[in-house]
Amino acid sequence: MWQSSPPGSIYDYIRVASFSIGPDGLIEQWSSRAAGLFGMSSTEAVGRDPVEAFMPAELRSGGHRRVGEILDGKEWTGLVPFRMPGEGGAHGVAEVYVMPSLTGRGERAALCIVVDVRALRSIETDLAASQAIFGQSPFGFVLFGMDFAVVRANQRFATVFGGAADDHRGRTVEDYLPRAEADRLSATLKRVLETGESVTDLQLVGTTPGGTGRRHWSMNLYRVHSGAGRPVGIAGLATDVTRRHIAAREAASARRNLALLNEASARIGNSLDLETTARELLDVAVPGFCDLATVDLYQGLLTGEEAAPGSWGPAHRESAGGSAELRRVAHASAVSDALPPAVAGSGTPGPDDLPPALGSVHRFPFGSPCAMALRSGRVEDVPGDEMGFVQSTLAVPMVAHDTVVGLVQFSRTKGSEPFGERDRALATELAARAAVCIDNARLYRREHERALILQRSLLPPGDPEAAGLDIACRYLPGNTATEVGGDWFDVIELPGHRTALVVGDVMGRGLRAAVAMGELRTAVRTLALLDLEPAEVLSALDEVARGLGSPGGGERSEGLGGSGGAQWPSRAAQKSREADLSEVYLATCVYAVYDPVTRRCTFANAGHLPPAVVEPGRAARLIDVPPGMPLGVGGEPFEEVEVELAENALLTLYTDGLVESRDQPLDEGLDALRAVLTGPQMELEDACDHVLSTLDTRHGEDDIALLMARIQGLPGEAVGDWTLPREPRSVGRARELARTQLVAWDLDDLVDTTELLVSELVTNALRYGEGEIRLRLLRDRTLVCEVWDAGLVQPRRRRARDTDEGGRGLQLVGLLSAAWGSRRTPRGKTVWFELALPDGAPAAELSVEQLLSMY
Repeated sequence: MWQSSPPGSIYDYIRVASFSIGPDGLIEQWSSRAAGLFGMSSTEAVGRDPVEAFMPAELRSGGHRRVGEILDGKEWTGLVPFRMPGEGGAHGVAEVYVMPSLTGRGERAALCIVVDVRALRSIETDLAASQAIFGQSPFGFVLFGMDFAVVRANQRFATVFGGAADDHRGRTVEDYLPRAEADRLSATLKRVLETGESVTDLQLVGTTPGGTGRRHWSMNLYRVHSGAGRPVGIAGLATDVTRRHIAAREAASARRNLALLNEASARIGNSLDLETTARELLDVAVPGFCDLATVDLYQGLLTGEEAAPGSWGPAHRESAGGSAELRRVAHASAVSDALPPAVAGSGTPGPDDLPPALGSVHRFPFGSPCAMALRSGRVEDVPGDEMGFVQSTLAVPMVAHDTVVGLVQFSRTKGSEPFGERDRALATELAARAAVCIDNARLYRREHERALILQRSLLPPGDPEAAGLDIACRYLPGNTATEVGGDWFDVIELPGHRTALVVGDVMGRGLRAAVAMGELRTAVRTLALLDLEPAEVLSALDEVARGLGSPGGGERSEGLGGSGGAQWPSRAAQKSREADLSEVYLATCVYAVYDPVTRRCTFANAGHLPPAVVEPGRAARLIDVPPGMPLGVGGEPFEEVEVELAENALLTLYTDGLVESRDQPLDEGLDALRAVLTGPQMELEDACDHVLSTLDTRHGEDDIALLMARIQGLPGEAVGDWTLPREPRSVGRARELARTQLVAWDLDDLVDTTELLVSELVTNALRYGEGEIRLRLLRDRTLVCEVWDAGLVQPRRRRARDTDEGGRGLQLVGLLSAAWGSRRTPRGKTVWFELALPDGAPAAELSVEQLLSMY
């Protein structure tokens, strides 16, 4: 069966031609390939001498001799130069194989086979280059046939998959790859063969013979054609990219870790609450870093137990039963609502071997990985659970400032990638960041509690009470982190059922302002006990404020020397003084004294906002009190204003945080305050809340102190007031008036004591005072007796000698009364004493020691 050579056969490349030489040495037959090689048709060639036709002139003599030898029956093979017609006289080299032959008549002839040497050399070069590329390539090279079986593979390919290169001939992709990967490669080979489109960087995963690790290859595929353009197969160039894949995976892991750390910085520690911070940690870690996680904090940390840094040592942490008590404060799961038993990390076994529940207090066994992590401060690996649910767990101690505050466990389930060294480092970093935030929360809570204790100690406890006043107050600190500030208010009981109302504002914020405020508030209370006039109180308070900001706690001189007279201060002392003076405390304050008998209130103002008052049925107004200079400035006297307040009037004292902010001018704030106060009368507590909720206080910018007082004067029947002439019989008259008034008030139990003490005070007024005498009795929560005269000499209690016949009156007053004292008035002085109202119990008798103290 004849079969034609397919296009692109080897003969098309090597240009083989033939011709024959007759017995006469002339060309007898001329093939078509010879015509193509030499560029001469058979008509032109037949009958010509081949030596004369093709060989250069200088070689023709030797050529004729060689042709003669051939015709004599000798075979010959060699290289013959020839002139190529049609190519501009170019010379070529032909490899000629000459075989002697016989004609039909028995004559000697020759058959010549000619090959173009140039084509042979080109093919040899191409084959050598192809072999070099194919055999010496560092990449795996494989050629698939039309049936997708391996036609040829290089040694690099064989090195990876075993055996010699020839051993792979005839194998298919199923012999190298897992089923899924083999199917994917087969489909790709088919597509490349059908479409002719090449495929680059086809990622394949598999294992090498005898290997256990997964390998990654990148494969480039393209269709191979013959010289005539006919597809003959698919070439594949495979590169092992396992290292690149590992590097890319590590880079992706590093990027993920950096992203997690960045997210942790943004999300962890937004709240100064321990449990919230623990939950924020788990929100970041699950599921971005792990599948399951839990956080346990030391119980002592949560209950506020104090521990110095690093003192969570073995004595504190460990006990005979294992670790110290911890509380599970947070857990999170990306795979289930409940944690499997092994996630607890060898914790204390519970019912059905369940891990500690959220909020429960537990201990880790002494030898468990979790207890070891707490002791050592290093990450420990926790074995997976027997059920095969958890693949690996990291027990990471939460360390902040060398203090272990708790433990966090990160777990990954089966199917997830196990933890590596990078993961351990990331887990440590996440736990450390959360630990710092938790420790900050602990420190904040401690400082917050201390600040609250300080603030509560500086403000009046509970709802203040005062005679003739219904009082409500509010304090809102501008610093919400510490809840302390420089604003304050106070309600101080004064003799005669009078009440001092104080509102002040230290310029500044925070703890330093609160401390200065505490000192000023203490000074106000001390000055109030002296029963000074409001202007005098502010003047003395101004001196105190200036002393707070000067060196030496109030020493304002430039430093006079000791025995040597004046001395210049040293440079260091001058710098210290300048530093101290740079922290001068300035404050504003309103000091008011209210008398419930007259319903008159006396105000003095040190640079503060004016009080507001609203009387029934009228609009609110600001009381015009001359605003003096702030406390601490000095140099200007303070003025007083006395105002008579109507029954049920509402008096409001406040600080600037209530009416002034960055976005609201002071005038607008005062107008808004008057508008809020003007309206239907409501309960005092409700009125306070209404003012704060209605005004745009911009709370957080400044402290707010608000003091509201409803005027409830003493009724006329609760007051007894008499004027006595300056004569001895006024003593008896005073006792009689006091007895009659107490009987009318149903205070018979106090009659004897009151008569005795009134007699003593009136006698002293007659003996040491001046002018007429005034006796006044006040009944409210206590009984107050006041004796007025025009003398300026204040009574002084002294111990009488054994031989003295008098001098024991004030001692008697001090023993029998609940309190007593004296104060100056515009026209003299007042001496007073106070008795508690009877509660039905028998009055306490004086002890022997008390009685003897008078002698």
